Amino acid sequence: MAKAILTLSSKNYSSWCLRGWLMAKFSDLDFEEKIVPPDDPAARAEILLLSSSFLVPSLIHDGVAIWDTMAIGEYLNEIKPAAHLLPPDPEGRAHCRSICGEMHSGFSSLRSALPMNLKGHFPGFKVWNRAQADIERVTQIWRDCLDRYGGPYLFGKRTLADAMYAPVATRFLTYDVKLDRECAGYCDTIMAMPEMIEWVTAAKLEPEEIEELEAEF
Repeated sequence: MAKAILTLSSKNYSSWCLRGWLMAKFSDLDFEEKIVPPDDPAARAEILLLSSSFLVPSLIHDGVAIWDTMAIGEYLNEIKPAAHLLPPDPEGRAHCRSICGEMHSGFSSLRSALPMNLKGHFPGFKVWNRAQADIERVTQIWRDCLDRYGGPYLFGKRTLADAMYAPVATRFLTYDVKLDRECAGYCDTIMAMPEMIEWVTAAKLEPEEIEELEAEF
């Protein structure tokens, strides 16, 4: 059987590609990566939030093509049930899907004001009010989950939710966002995952830069 193919764009800038890649890694899917250069017009439009349809990442597995990140996660949960990408109980699954959906469709101010940039670091970055409201909502979600399920991940063990919120952890580090001890600890847990170390290492080796995301703040 041929390996699954996961199509990605920039590892430095694309939060959606990181989410899909982490989901595939969490599921223990045997896959190979296909990289679309970030100067590809479609990939660039998605990274810069100029596209209403996110076609990267996309997964091809056994002749099935999936191109929405949440659809990839749900598909992987179905074909890899032993990975427990969703919590085992109905209440936990509903909660997990709810916060994943909130990340999937919301937080537009956070996305635009603090674009993912793993090579960058902007200490003392000034966060505007609407983005701050998104940050406060994200950290509220994190605290609620960590308190309810006991950590170290949002639902105790790793789930789709941790893949969905991992890029936010990188943004908080890039833009020097001040966090309480509980949320900072969760960021540390995410960044210490072997998968995140692998991704960040590869991202920092990318030669390409997208000028619009390299502004001096």
